[in-house]
Amino acid sequence: MVLNLNENLKNSAARFPSNIAYTFLYQSTTYAELDHEVDCVAAGLSAAGIRKGDKVALLLGNCPEFVTAYYGILRAGGVVVPINPTFTSGEISYILSNSHTKAVITDASLESTISQLKEQLEHLKIVIYTESIKSELSWEIVFQEANDIFVSPSIQEDDLAVILYTSGTTGKPKGAMLSHRNMVSNVASLSRLTELTEEDRIITVLPMFHVFSLSVCINMPIACGGTIVIVPKFSPAEVINTIRREKASLFAGVPTMFSFMLQVPGATAEDFSSIRACFSGGASIPVELLHRFEEKYNVRIIEGYGLSETAPVTAFNPLRGTRKPGSVGIDIPDVKNKVVDPDGIEVPRGEIGELIVKGPNVMMGYLGMPEATFSALKNGWFYTGDLARMDEEGYIYIVDRKKDMIIVGGYNVYPREVEEVLYQHPAIVETAVIGMKDKDFGEIVKAVVVSNDESITKDDILHFCQDKLAKYKLPRQVEFMKELPKNSTGKILKRALHVEQVEVN
Repeated sequence: MVLNLNENLKNSAARFPSNIAYTFLYQSTTYAELDHEVDCVAAGLSAAGIRKGDKVALLLGNCPEFVTAYYGILRAGGVVVPINPTFTSGEISYILSNSHTKAVITDASLESTISQLKEQLEHLKIVIYTESIKSELSWEIVFQEANDIFVSPSIQEDDLAVILYTSGTTGKPKGAMLSHRNMVSNVASLSRLTELTEEDRIITVLPMFHVFSLSVCINMPIACGGTIVIVPKFSPAEVINTIRREKASLFAGVPTMFSFMLQVPGATAEDFSSIRACFSGGASIPVELLHRFEEKYNVRIIEGYGLSETAPVTAFNPLRGTRKPGSVGIDIPDVKNKVVDPDGIEVPRGEIGELIVKGPNVMMGYLGMPEATFSALKNGWFYTGDLARMDEEGYIYIVDRKKDMIIVGGYNVYPREVEEVLYQHPAIVETAVIGMKDKDFGEIVKAVVVSNDESITKDDILHFCQDKLAKYKLPRQVEFMKELPKNSTGKILKRALHVEQVEVN
């Protein structure tokens, strides 16, 4: 097995030089061209001072530069730190600081934010913009550094490849450290399960900075010589048009996307005639939605399960054989899932417990957080914090989340992070954040607030939060109460707040 992501690309470029590596807005790039572009980026980064093990952050949306920069960083021996470009300055600052990021690759839209952060963060030495920006390195200058084939430093399977930040219950994101082995092993397992070949063309509209997209839509086709069909942002009608125009064979999305595409007027099964399978992840897809989508478009939705800490997939419904709607599937090759009680002992089939995972895809740990790592990793098993049950045939059903995580359109939101911001408001005495069911986004964020100012409104609270939280983390509902329910020790009882849940249009 190839031991690192860089070798995956090199092998595909050697085997399929004229195959299309990616398409973007009617333009295409071959594997030979992509390999050369990656050499250029690696050489440019090396000339700028990036050495093996240095952290390089990617703050980009879905674009060709993301793919080239991602593999260019890896080829230079660097560690990729993907960051959601819609994060606030404070959220970006925390990740850059915590990871000791040395360089950032971004676009002109973030020039003001990144320029300010560069002055504040001593570790941040290099900023590269994909457009020309005065006084900073530009994409064109980086490319000028490569006159010959770049010789990559030796990269071992246990070398750190990617740090993915996932929100924690403390309110501070945790950096899940993924090695080349973690990422490559997951790609190998998924490629076998999905029967991916160099003929496949996968729609890549999931955000590239997200682990689902990174592994399934980028690393997997690159390893097999397939084509990444880059879609800049999600528009239901545009995605369907792109599927038809590009004759895509695979689509990966979160339940929200399937819900919105189902509602596109005039769309028919003919639009999906080239699609051999759709993959759903990020959150559980409602069985009714799955059936309605499949009936309308005559395609199969294959649901799986994964986390940032497991690179990401651990379970998947078989492409051939028994698929159980409502289940996230069975163990993927080389990975073992188990449902255990609070003592870590496996529970009988059908009983509910915590889902734990073991395999070559399980992360190295959380960056700089030994206590969190020790809590999550025990005897080689990763404790997911998700409650699940397993049937007699090994199919896994996610029952609930042990933690209070809210999933908004496939993105994880932890209530504590939102609560920390709300508590900064001078008029808020107490607050509890919960998830509410929503027909479009799966869940939305609701804030229940106790205030010392009767004149405060929902709009006041939203305005206060909007520059402190990413858009998907913002409360969509705000309820005012005189007092929050508590137990005898004074702990807020969130379960008492989960009364009749109302769908929001």
